[in-house]
Amino acid sequence: MNTKILKNFGETVRRKRKIAELSQEALAEKLGIHRTYMSFIERGQRNPSLLMLFKISRALKIKLPELFEFDK
Repeated sequence: MNTKILKNFGETVRRKRKIAELSQEALAEKLGIHRTYMSFIERGQRNPSLLMLFKISRALKIKLPELFEFDK
């Protein structure tokens, strides 16, 4: 269950990032993290903190709940 949630979340982040026309590297730079960590998030291999979720939503210029649209 947890793995599925992380994978779905990562896919949502990737989709929203592409809509924002940002590369992984550009988004990672905005977040102050390494590109490989961004890749791990998008592949569902990391469980980002609440603070990181907030930063991701701000960097993508979306509301925080939009990162969880996969759960609808």
